[in-house]
Formats: sequence, C-alpha cells, structure tokens
Amino acid sequence: MRSKLTIIGLALLCCLTWTQNAEATRIKDISHFEGVRPNQLIGYGLVVGLDGTGDNKQAEFTVQSVSAMLSRMGIRIDPKQLLLRNVAAVMVTATLPAHTQPGSSMDVLVSAIGNARSIVGGTLVLTPLVGVDGKTYAMAQGAIQVGGFGASGKSGSRIQKNHLNAGRVPNGAIVERAISPVVTINESGKIMLMLKRPDFTTARNIVDTINRSGQLLGLPPENKDAIAKIITSGSLGLKVPESFQESVPRFISLIEGLEVYTDSIAKVVINSRTGTVVMGDNVRISPVAVAHGALTLTVSETPQVSQPGALSNGNTVVTPGSDVTMIEEKSSLQMVEAGATLSEIVDALNALGATPRDMIDILQAVSASGSLHADLEVH
Repeated sequence: MRSKLTIIGLALLCCLTWTQNAEATRIKDISHFEGVRPNQLIGYGLVVGLDGTGDNKQAEFTVQSVSAMLSRMGIRIDPKQLLLRNVAAVMVTATLPAHTQPGSSMDVLVSAIGNARSIVGGTLVLTPLVGVDGKTYAMAQGAIQVGGFGASGKSGSRIQKNHLNAGRVPNGAIVERAISPVVTINESGKIMLMLKRPDFTTARNIVDTINRSGQLLGLPPENKDAIAKIITSGSLGLKVPESFQESVPRFISLIEGLEVYTDSIAKVVINSRTGTVVMGDNVRISPVAVAHGALTLTVSETPQVSQPGALSNGNTVVTPGSDVTMIEEKSSLQMVEAGATLSEIVDALNALGATPRDMIDILQAVSASGSLHADLEVH
C-alpha cells in the first residue's frame, strides 16, 4: 500500500513540477476574435536626399514620378531634362492594427523598386497608403532607418553589411481613416475565437480554462452550461452568457485575460540568406552520425612582366601567373544519441566546429536522412 502511495505521490510531484516550469500565456496573445483583425496597406512613393545612390535614367518611372510631383507644386519641367541620382522610387507597406483611430501613428517599411544602390540617409516624401478597397487610410513621411552600411572606391572595390535597399520609418505614418472591427454574434448566440497557430492541444486547454472560470466571469454558481466549445483546431465557439448580452466587449476582455498553457509542434526554422537557425526546445533526433568538413580552394593571380633582351625586336608583354592551393579541414564523425535535447544537439554541432551556415547544411542533411523529428522550415 505504501509503495502505491509513493508512486502516486511521485506522479503528483512530477505534474506539479511540470506545471511550475511551464509558462502560461494569455488568451489574447495567442488568438483573436473573428472580425477583429489588422489590415495591410500599400503605397508608391519617392525617397529623396540620397548621396548619389538613387535610380539612374534607366528607371524611367522614377523620372516621371519626380516630374509629376514637381508639376503638382507648380514647377513644370521636361522629364527628359532630369538627370537624377539622389532620388529612388520605393514601395511603402504597413499594417494597420485593429481599433486604430485617426491621428495614431505606426511604422512603415520602405523598399526600393528601381536600380538604386542604397537608400541610406534618404527621406520618404509624403506617400498615401491605401487598402484593398482603394481608399487612403494613412499618410507616410519621414527619415528612413536602414540597418546596414556600405562603402565603395573608384577602383570598384566595395564593402557592405546587411541590405541597403530596404528600411523602416518609425512612426512614419499617421492614420487618416479608421477601420471599425465588428465582432458578430451568430444565430446560436456564439462568437468565434480564432487561434493564431491552430493546435488541438492548445484549443482543448483554452476550452477547459474558460469553462472552469465561470465564477471569474461573474456567472451564477448554478450555471452549468459550457461556455466554450472546440469547432476546429484553429477556431472555438464561445456562447455569450445572458448577463453579458448587453456588454459583449467586457465579456471579451475577461476572456482575453485568462491564462492557458500552449503547445506546438517541433520545428526548426532556417533563414539561408542570413544564416539564422532557430530550434524549438521539443526538437528531437534519432541516433545519427555526422561528419562535416570543408574544402577551400585559393586561386591567386600574379602578373609577370616579360622583358625582351637588349637590341632585340621583341616587345614587353605581361604574362599571367596563377597559383592554386587547396586546404581541406579535418573533421571527425560526431555521434548524436537518440532523443537528444536542444542543448545536446547544439553541443554536438559545436563539437564539429560548425558555423551557423554549416548548421543549415547539417540540419538539412539530418532531416533528409529521416533522423530529425521536427518540421524543417527554410526561408
């Protein structure tokens, strides 16, 4: 009998330990109510004030846009007379959050669409941002912040860090028109709660939490009706209690404040452009042996001058001289045990001396072998 109680006690202790270690998340952070959603905006504009790195005359739409802008300001000029390198045509994009009111500000993204070399140091001139319905919802303008830099010399040498043709204008757009989200109550008196990442386990946790929170929602103790019900892995139906029929926003506020434990599938996200690798804690690997080495070939050119002898009719010529060297890095076979955790996987890859870009190739190879028990998402 004591052994059974001991086993039960250990099981409860494990459950309590798991509960304490798990992190609860508010419902408002992992879901949204149907009808309450952001809207994407887009616009075409010009960036001025560049240091000779803008579009050249081959980008005719930039010249036409500058000419049209000057015409609206009362300055008429033939587009053929414009030779611009301090202006770049850009696309401006932004996301208008739900419930945003006129006068609010938001960030905008600016991306060059011509042949500009860089928009660093430029200023976005007043640009209307429209929605899918063609209406203007915001106006954008301001100095562009680019997370990179570059420099070049007259010989053609160039150094660059990060991308120079896309940037952000913090709080660069002012909302001119509001979009009023509408939370609709269907014929059965329910409103829909949509999960940002559909998952049946998370949906079950939300339903259980809501149905156990009747007292917190101000429902009478005799109320035994279930408030929430799973519709799909990404949608839940919530029945609005009679006491909240006249104050649905308050009911939504109480629901959003509840905390639940979330779950997700194992996933490895790879960005091949930046060399970024992100792995979730629940990623597991079957027994696999990994070896990773690199072969480096170096070709150096050393021009040599061939000088003819004295009193000869020969000409001085330059002959090419090439030197080719090969360096092969030594690598060992590294064993990764079954069910390896995230930290063990990272330690095994670091033992191979793998860089982030090397890890991309290794993880893709491990996934191809069927030993990686996670979704591999490559950007």
